[in-house]
Amino acid sequence: MPTVRPFCAARPAKGLAEKVAALPFDVYSSTEAREIAKDNPYSFLHVDKAEIDLDPAVGLYDAAVYEKAAENLEKFVAKGTLIKDGEPYFYIYRLTMDGRAQTGLVACASIDEYLDGTIKKHELTLEAKELDRIRHIEATNANTGPIFLAYRDKHEIDALIKGWISSHAPVYDFTAGDGVGHAVWVIDDKGVIDKIRHMFKTVDSFYIADGHHRNASAVKVGLKKREGRGDYDINAEYNYYLTVIFPDSQLKIMDYNRAIKTLNGFTERDFLKKAGEAFNVEKIGETAFRPDKALTFGMYMGGVWYKLTAKDGSVDLTDPVKSLDVSVLQENLLAPVLGISDPRTDKNIEFIGGARGLGELERLVNSGVMKVAFAMFPTSIGQLFSVADAGLLMPPKSTWFEPKLRSGLFIHYLD
Repeated sequence: MPTVRPFCAARPAKGLAEKVAALPFDVYSSTEAREIAKDNPYSFLHVDKAEIDLDPAVGLYDAAVYEKAAENLEKFVAKGTLIKDGEPYFYIYRLTMDGRAQTGLVACASIDEYLDGTIKKHELTLEAKELDRIRHIEATNANTGPIFLAYRDKHEIDALIKGWISSHAPVYDFTAGDGVGHAVWVIDDKGVIDKIRHMFKTVDSFYIADGHHRNASAVKVGLKKREGRGDYDINAEYNYYLTVIFPDSQLKIMDYNRAIKTLNGFTERDFLKKAGEAFNVEKIGETAFRPDKALTFGMYMGGVWYKLTAKDGSVDLTDPVKSLDVSVLQENLLAPVLGISDPRTDKNIEFIGGARGLGELERLVNSGVMKVAFAMFPTSIGQLFSVADAGLLMPPKSTWFEPKLRSGLFIHYLD
């Protein structure tokens, strides 16, 4: 059973949440972040992407970047942009996008429960990306971006959170420039806090939905802080890290589409024939085709959309990884025909988040930047749970969650 721990969040002062809140650091390039934050001294990008306040010639991973992040965070606190709560609380964070709301509990999770598998992962992490966040956490002595966790619904937890929302006013309630609504409530009743901690003891596991690199980095920083301390204090803040935990029924995974630069020497006609060896191919025409069920794919090439359907018997439906649509496309077409054996490193493939729509796939192909694009049926949250429960890993770019959690609304200090 996973632990949920209240904490003393540093969070925006009244009236500043909308100005502070920013999308995760890895959503933007440095150039984009500079432009977004140039007229907003409150933007949390000044902490999460501190290179925007340095000369553009300074490298992204230069020590000066991490020093600047710590300096900017200290200024936010000193100037009262961020104010730290005096008691450990839980927080409720609701995001609303296109009329659909998802409501999570903001709490700290245990690094030991990540290590023992109570908090389950489904993706590999890259050492270079981990090192960047490790250095950022160490410099700021804080978790500045929450990890997105999921759990299987528990009615009593949902009912308690809904009850708190219905009887208390939010401390923040705003709509960001992208149209996503954000609302936050503070749970400051010790009796309710204890009740929530007890209720989560009925949950079997947490699952990392998004933020694998930040999660792994937070754990490694906590372990480093234990070194040399002998009998370290298990209640010390560095043993825990910042998360927002959502019930699975409220979550939506969008398609994570693929675009290919070259056909590996094939003509379009020959490539269609090769695709027909593993898939039933149906010509749709100029109207974009969005898959409406698993094991079907939209393919756009030469101004024409095609529907691909995996042939009967070609997929091992008993294997939670091999049965994923992303795996079926990878193993039956991308690898054997296009030579993309490792999509993590191959320069011939790009991944397009579903929020950008099928029009983006058409644009890329019509412009000549890409030769062919594939529209995917989204991975389900149930498939994610099955893969993680089996101790397996998904192929890269299998899931795209929307909306994205904002950084800067909750900061968890490690000491």
